[in-house]
Amino acid sequence: MFGFFNAFTWQVAISTPMVLFLQWLGASPFQVGLAYSFVFLLMALQLVSTVIFPRFGYRRVMLSGWSTRTLFVALPILIAWSVSIDGVGGWRVYAMVACVFFFCLLRAIGQAAFAPWIIALLTPEKCGRYFAADQYVSAVGGVLTLVVCTALFWTLPVRQALMSAYGFALIGSVAAVWFLRQMPDAGRPAPASVAGVLRGVWRHATQPSLFREYVILSVLFAAMTTPLPPFSAYYLKAVPHLSEGRIMVLEICRYGGAIVVAGVMQTRLDRHGARLYLVASALAHVVVASYWGWALWQGGLNMPALFVVYWLIGGAQAACVAGNLNFLAKITPPAERTLMVTFQAAAIALGGGLSALLWGYVLKRGGVGGGAPAINVTAFGVLMAAVFVTGGFLAWRLARMPDAKAKENSL
Repeated sequence: MFGFFNAFTWQVAISTPMVLFLQWLGASPFQVGLAYSFVFLLMALQLVSTVIFPRFGYRRVMLSGWSTRTLFVALPILIAWSVSIDGVGGWRVYAMVACVFFFCLLRAIGQAAFAPWIIALLTPEKCGRYFAADQYVSAVGGVLTLVVCTALFWTLPVRQALMSAYGFALIGSVAAVWFLRQMPDAGRPAPASVAGVLRGVWRHATQPSLFREYVILSVLFAAMTTPLPPFSAYYLKAVPHLSEGRIMVLEICRYGGAIVVAGVMQTRLDRHGARLYLVASALAHVVVASYWGWALWQGGLNMPALFVVYWLIGGAQAACVAGNLNFLAKITPPAERTLMVTFQAAAIALGGGLSALLWGYVLKRGGVGGGAPAINVTAFGVLMAAVFVTGGFLAWRLARMPDAKAKENSL
C-alpha cells in the first residue's frame, strides 16, 4: 500500500500538476525545466546516501527523508492561497521552485534506501514479482490521483483546484509514511567510505564493459524521454490553450498505458527478455516524435491521435523501467550490484535532469507573450526531431545487445 499512497504525492508534487501550477504562477519554460530537472539531478545524491546506510539503516534513512518532505507538499497550498492577496508572479514562482527543490532533495535521500531495503527483506525469487507489482500498484494510484485532479480542474477555479490537489497529495504523503513505519528494518550493509564508493564508480565508468555501454545508452534514453512530459504539457497549455482539465485527461491516458504494459510484462518479461521491451520503448518514442512533427507541420492537433500518443508514452515508460531493472540483473555481479545499480540510476538522473534544464532554456528563447507563459515553437520542433533521431539510434543499438533470458531474477 505504500506505493499506492506514495503515488498520490509524487503525481502532484513532481508531475504535470506541478508544471501547471508553475505555469499558472507565470513561470517561464526555463523555470519549469529547472524545477523538473531537480527530480533527476538530485537523484545523484543516491551515491552519497549509500555511505550513511551502515550507520543509520535503510528504514531510518527512508523514513527521515519521506517524513520531512511532507512539509514541502504543504507549503504550495499556502503559496496558492496567497495569490488571492496580490496576484500571481513575483516571489511565488521562486518559492514554488524552492519547494520542488527541497522535496526532491529529501526524496532522493530516502529513495536511495528503498530498493536495497526491499531486496534485503525478500527472498531473491520474490524480488522481481514484488517490483513489478509495486510498479503496477503505483500506476493505479497515479491514475486515481489524475482522475481526482481532472475532476478538480473541471469543477473548480484554478487556485482552488491546485490547493485541493496538493491537499490530496498531503494526505497521500502522510499515509505513505504511516505504511512505511509498519515495515520492519533490514540488516545494515557493510561500512563503506565516500572514497571507496567514488573509486568503484570511477572503475565502472572507465573500464570498457557491457555494463558501461548500457549505462551510456541509458543516459541517452533519459536525455531523450525526460523533457517530453513537462514540455508537452506546457506546449498544450501555451499554444493551443488546452484547459488544465483536458491536459489531465491526457495524463490519465498516459498512465493507462503504463498500467496495461506493466500488467502484460509481469508474466512475459522473463520469457521474452528485457531487450524486446527496451527496443519497443525506443521505437514508441519515434512514433511519438513523428506525431508531434506532423502536428507542428499541420499547425493543429488531432485529439484522438494525441490520446494514442500519450498512451504510447506511458506504455513506453513502463516497459523501459521494468526492462531496465530486469536487464541490470543479468549484467551486474551480485557482489557489486548495489553500487552498479545506484551508479546507473545516478547517471540516468543526471542525464535526464540536465536535458530538461537545457531544453527549458532553449524553449524559453524567442518566446513571446507579454508576460504570459510562452514557448518557442520552433525549438519544440527541434526537440521532437532530436527524440526521433535518438529513439531510432537507441532501438538499433539495443537490438544488437546480448539478452540472456531469465538467468537471474529481475531487481
